Amino acid sequence: MSRIRTEPLRLDELIAAVSHPGAGGIATFLGVVRDVNDGRSVTLLEYEAYGTMAEAELERILAEIAAEIPGVRVAATHRIGALQIGDVAVACAASAPHRGEAFRGCRLLIDRIKARLPIWKREHGPDGPYWVGWEDARCGGEHEEHHGHAHGHGGAAPPADGHGGAAPPRDAGA
Repeated sequence: MSRIRTEPLRLDELIAAVSHPGAGGIATFLGVVRDVNDGRSVTLLEYEAYGTMAEAELERILAEIAAEIPGVRVAATHRIGALQIGDVAVACAASAPHRGEAFRGCRLLIDRIKARLPIWKREHGPDGPYWVGWEDARCGGEHEEHHGHAHGHGGAAPPADGHGGAAPPRDAGA
């Protein structure tokens, strides 16, 4: 099962991946495309990824959480490509002997995916498309109003031209 993919995500696959006889609890999370973000209307969402790097980082995250929380099994998938309002963008599941550990594992999983995966999000709305969560190194915070773009937390590399014209780098596997 590819964890970074263009096909719709299936929660049943993740539940099956973490299920086992000792699992007394399974927690799940679905990240769904919504119609408004930061007060702006959203009509379409595009995700781009550096496929092999994203897969490798996701494997590291899964292994870390399994090592940190005894008895926890975790699984996740992230969708790339053009997603409509209501589509599932990311799916996570965690199982454990008890619900507390399952909830904790699932929360750690989505938080680390959001913070560390090399996946870029481009929202489309009435004012056109814009990249979300990037910081243009050419600009300081005082220039924000002059460029017409908001600066995010800078977790992933910006689009190639810095203003949403070209897609971020991708590998042949993405």
